[in-house]
Amino acid sequence: MRAGIAVCAVDLPGHGERAVPDLQDSAHVLEVVMQMVSELDEVTLEATRELGADPDRVGIGGMSAGGMVTLARLCKPHNYLAASVEATTGNWRSQGRMPMLQASQAAAIASSDPIEHLDEWREIPLQAVHCRADEWVSFDGQKAFIQTLQDRYQDPELIQLTVYEKTGALHEHAGFGRFSAEVKEHQRLFFVKQLRPELIEETP
Repeated sequence: MRAGIAVCAVDLPGHGERAVPDLQDSAHVLEVVMQMVSELDEVTLEATRELGADPDRVGIGGMSAGGMVTLARLCKPHNYLAASVEATTGNWRSQGRMPMLQASQAAAIASSDPIEHLDEWREIPLQAVHCRADEWVSFDGQKAFIQTLQDRYQDPELIQLTVYEKTGALHEHAGFGRFSAEVKEHQRLFFVKQLRPELIEETP
């Protein structure tokens, strides 16, 4: 916001101000993600109107399940100019033995798994941040997704993957621990460059 970018932070279904304890269990991650994907266009439109933002200069981002929402939404036609995701994956099948998705949901995962649905992915700048030691979201799975996406880009340098070995965060998953401020600054600069390039020379 200090960089002149309007921000709308959305609670996932069952989280935050619309908390439903059962939906916060890992067994419901896929349900939560897909519900949020279905809500996102209406939320973006309303937020753009309320904030007086330029509808032609909108970015999207998310952390963990919110990042899964972001990557799934980008597999369909959209108007976003850039995206930034943290501690998440676009390779859902790789999560079969991880806490965030259940192997028993294999059919449902396959129907919406971003790595399998890239035909309509538009070549936009993507920033991804991950910790190699993440206990909840497979680093190797996300790395494979990023590589698959880079192979499809005419300009693979539009995709930035930043990897930390260990951060001290809980489960090496939430917030990047001692690197939190650094990650947020990289994210701020990324969105300024993509959404407010006229300010880039004024940004320290």
